[in-house]
Amino acid sequence: MDDDIARLYREARIEGLKPSFVMELIRLHHQGPMTITELAASVDRTHSAMSQKVAAMRNAGFVRTTTGEDARSKKIALTAKATAIAGKLAAEWRATEAAVAELEAELPRPLTKVVADIEEALRRKSFHDRIAERLAGDPSWQ
Repeated sequence: MDDDIARLYREARIEGLKPSFVMELIRLHHQGPMTITELAASVDRTHSAMSQKVAAMRNAGFVRTTTGEDARSKKIALTAKATAIAGKLAAEWRATEAAVAELEAELPRPLTKVVADIEEALRRKSFHDRIAERLAGDPSWQ
């Protein structure tokens, strides 16, 4: 699905945009500059993961770092490149949500329910632990 969304960006001649950037770019467009901590909390990600994503978005030319409220803090802000496509990003987000709903209507069980079930199962036992248990009994891993 992400590959198909990325294809739409290429067709629209939006260079360097990854589907994984869009939620944060839309958030910054609507709420204005934020610290990495604020942005991470607003999209339920870890600081570390957001820091890496901000670096990738900065390298792609979609965000820049500005001085925060004091000299120690920095805010992440959209570049003119990102601001120019913000409307397209919001339109793609709406279209993607509608396409997911359409797809879910064709399935015997909604994708969102499957994802919630997987998340719950992984809360009971992590994917790491599931793999590690199998590797513990595999002589090739030893």
